[in-house]
Formats: sequence, structure tokens, C-alpha cells
Amino acid sequence: MDSVILLWIFALILVLIGFAGLLLPALPGIPLIYAGLFLAAWAEDFAFVGWITLLILGLLALLSYGIDFAATAMGAKKFGASPRALWGAAMGTLVGIFFGLPGILIGPFAGALIAELTHKNDMQAATKAGIGATLGLLLGAILKIGLAFTMVGVFVMARLI
Repeated sequence: MDSVILLWIFALILVLIGFAGLLLPALPGIPLIYAGLFLAAWAEDFAFVGWITLLILGLLALLSYGIDFAATAMGAKKFGASPRALWGAAMGTLVGIFFGLPGILIGPFAGALIAELTHKNDMQAATKAGIGATLGLLLGAILKIGLAFTMVGVFVMARLI
């Protein structure tokens, strides 16, 4: 089998696994998508997709890291969380990553709740902050999925034009 075809197959597999990684916490979704798109460009010696497009795709991939934290923090803030709860949500997200999908869903909530309780001893306000953090996390996931489709779209447009 031709090496170009093998590279394209491997690139497609990386992109598909990357999309699965957007929903499965054990897989780094956006970096795998970027790696697959880079490999697809390399398969054709960067004849159609060059360094400018790859730089744009790389910047979009970096943007995805900030989206998770920013969306979680904004969700908590929208629900009246203190700055301490925002940090708690971010720490809960980091810790939750190590516990799979349940940890990713519960981590920001628990982090914001615990941190808010250390700020003011009000369970209702703390619960509200935790809910906001969790909703922010879900918004961040939706934004990352949109960003992944944008990356593929940029690649396809560069490839076809």
C-alpha cells in the first residue's frame, strides 16, 4: 500500500479518536485532532496545507485549553460565586480529570461548593456556585466541539482552495 494512503488513514484515525476524546476524558481530543490534521498535511508534503494554516490550527488547539477553565469560571461567576469558588472550580476540574467522566462532572461542582463554603458558610450559595461551575463546564465542552469542527473546516478549506 502506498505510504501516502497509509498516512491519510492514520491521520483520519487520529482525528476520529480526537473527536471521541472530546467526550471521553481519558483522551486529549483537540491535540489528537491537530496531530491528525498535521499528519494529513505532511502526507502531501504540505503542498495544499502549509505552515500558515497549521499555525492557525495550532492556535485554535491552544485556545481549547483556556475554554475549559474560562467557561467553568464564568458559569460559577454568573451564579454569584466568589473568586475563591472560581479557583475551587478550576482545582476541582483538574482533580476531576483523574477520575474519568464522573470526576469531570462532579469535580468543578465539588470544588466550587467546598471553596464557597470556606468563603461564606451558606450551603445554598455554595450549591448555586457549584451548579454554575458545572453548567460552565458543559458550555465549555460544547464550545470545544465547535472548535474541533472549526479546525477540520479550516483544514478542508485550505486543502480545497
